[in-house]
Amino acid sequence: MPMDIKICGLRTEEALAAALAGGASHVGFIFFPKSPRNIEPAEAGRLRRLADGKAKAVAVTVDADDAALDGIVNAVAPDVLQLHGSESPARVTELKARYGLSVMKALSIRERSDLDRIADYAGIADRLLFDAKPPKGAELPGGNGLAFDWRLLSGVDPAIPYMLSGGLNASNITEALAIAQPSGIDISSGVESAPGVKDVRLIEAFFRAVAGARKNRAA
Repeated sequence: MPMDIKICGLRTEEALAAALAGGASHVGFIFFPKSPRNIEPAEAGRLRRLADGKAKAVAVTVDADDAALDGIVNAVAPDVLQLHGSESPARVTELKARYGLSVMKALSIRERSDLDRIADYAGIADRLLFDAKPPKGAELPGGNGLAFDWRLLSGVDPAIPYMLSGGLNASNITEALAIAQPSGIDISSGVESAPGVKDVRLIEAFFRAVAGARKNRAA
């Protein structure tokens, strides 16, 4: 079964080109001023057009209001909205109806009880994304380079589509995929040389590692 690969927090043509060359199914643009990966909608729209027909564009937002989302959707024309804040199931339903777009809802995971929220969004969000819960006091809800215990996902219904995120990199993706069974993976800080600075060599290394991990999983 094909597995989706999302390279998130893209801000340059060079990084986008490396993601597409590696076979990314999704490319993510972050609209959150506190993030070192924040990008203006107009620039994201320009990059998004370079990915047309090659990968799905994901607009990542954190508790954004309607006015901000209107501007992002109009400028970027994303294929997917990723909600990475405290958006409720009702808010997910509202935004799906407002924009007619696929919506992916991120859930922060640290312990098994955090998975209880899956039931609230299953059948409402088109896809879930499991990310590590940020440390206390952190300003970023994701992209902190932290992983959670992937063994917690062993009891997740395999019929629930989800992406695995949080602390992934070329050195641990084989272990992650041996433990979890995601339909997609999402990486950002794991292919950066500094916060918000994507490294083409790290992107290339990650895709090589993913290819090896998928062979191992198939075997």
